[in-house]
Formats: sequence, structure tokens, C-alpha cells
Amino acid sequence: MIKSNFVLRALTGAVFVAVLVGGMLGGPLTFKLLFSVVCALCIHEFCRLAESMTDVRVATHACCLGGILLFLSVHTYMVTGRQAVFAPYMLFLLYLLVSELYRRKRHPLHAWAYAMLTQVYIALPFALLNVLAFPASSTGGTTAYHAVLPLSIFIFNWVNDTGAYCAGVLFGRHRLFERISPKKSWEGSVGGCVFSLLAAYVLARLFPGMPTAVWMGLAVTVVVFGTWGDLTESLMKRHLGIKDSGHILPGHGGMLDRFDSALMAVPASVAYLWLVSLL
Repeated sequence: MIKSNFVLRALTGAVFVAVLVGGMLGGPLTFKLLFSVVCALCIHEFCRLAESMTDVRVATHACCLGGILLFLSVHTYMVTGRQAVFAPYMLFLLYLLVSELYRRKRHPLHAWAYAMLTQVYIALPFALLNVLAFPASSTGGTTAYHAVLPLSIFIFNWVNDTGAYCAGVLFGRHRLFERISPKKSWEGSVGGCVFSLLAAYVLARLFPGMPTAVWMGLAVTVVVFGTWGDLTESLMKRHLGIKDSGHILPGHGGMLDRFDSALMAVPASVAYLWLVSLL
């Protein structure tokens, strides 16, 4: 039984990584399709969890559509520089507010809160991947697609998770956040950060367009905020009394379980690179 679970988890993980990496390296079209779908799936999962803990009924399908719309709007803006592409999404946000007048549900304020949270907590981070994928588009006009930066966020997360697990098993003594995640240790976190810095050094050698120090700063940013992202989702699951956010990935849980770190790491990385560009 243990062996079969390990094989299932390994196969699922391999397919997951292959799809994610292939989608980013395949070009702007596959990048756009991949993360539009992933964003919608994560929002759908979050809405299901929100409805499970209260009698609130969230406009799930509308929220999923809104997440896709925000991702495509930012993607189009990064390519064309046209601000008008955000008009449909602005109308969508107004729809979320006005629609509660006609849905006649018991808790419209809660429904608004959860609906807006899907856009801030999930849709916005995925949309900001476009900023990393089109790093030179701030002046407007058509720009080239580069998969390296968005892919590096996931590489740092994966390396951090692997390094933290290994270091935690070998040296873990002091709990990082025992109230929420009893298995995480400070030793594991330091080990994960060291592994991520090594990965940053390798990426700096392969892609010298960005200084090594900036690559390493990006790795630390992803490690810190990725850990907070993981703990944030763990807090939500602990509150709900569940182990996984879903079951779409056999042996790995739900989509939020796989992207929880990225939901904080991506916005933090964009902010970090913007601040670095000002220096």
C-alpha cells in the first residue's frame, strides 16, 4: 500500500511538473492557456472550501470567469500596452457587487467578501505572472515573452521544499510555526533557503542578463514569502479541519495545495524586482 501510494505520488508529481514547465516553455499561448485554467481551478476549489464552512453561497462560476478575465487582461496589456483591456474586468467587479441584489442569499456581505478574496488572493498573483513573463513591457508596445522569470519562481519553490524536507529530517529540532504546521522546522527552512541560493547561482550562470546578487535576492524573496503562503493555506485548512484542499491531483491533494506558496511568492517577487529596478 505504501509503495503504491509512493508510485502514484511520484507519477502525479512528474506529470504536474512536466505540464507546468512545458506550458511555460511552450511560448506565450501555452503559458496563457495553462495559467488561465490553473487560476480557474484554484478559484473553484477555494469557493468550494468557503461554502463548506458556512452557509454562504459564492458565485463560483462568475469568480472563476473573473480570474481568467484578469489573467487575460494583464497578459494583453503586457503585450499591447493598452489600458482599455481592463474595462471588461472592471465591469465584472461591478457585476459581483450588483449581482447580490438579485441573488437573494442570506449573507450577501460574506458572499461579497469571499468573491473579492478569490480575486485578490488567487487571481491577482496568477495575473502578475505576466509581469514576470514580459519584463521589458513597461514602455508599451509588443514585447518578447521570456519564460525564465516565472519558471524560476516555481524552481525556487520546488528546491526550497526539497531542501527544507531533507534538512528538516536530518537536523530539524526547533519548530517554525508549530501552531499551524507542526512538521516545519527552522533548520529545514534554513536548509531550503541554502538550496534555493544554490539554484539561484546556477540560474545566474545560465542567464547572466540579471546580476547574481539580484538572482539570489529573488530566491530569498521566494523562500520567505513562499513559506508564508504555505502557512497561510495551512491555517485555512486547519480551521476547516481538512488535510488537503482538494483531490484533483492523486497523492498531492488539490490545486491550492500545489500553488499556495506561489500565491504569495509571485506578488512579492514582482515587488522585489520593481524595487531593484529603481536602484
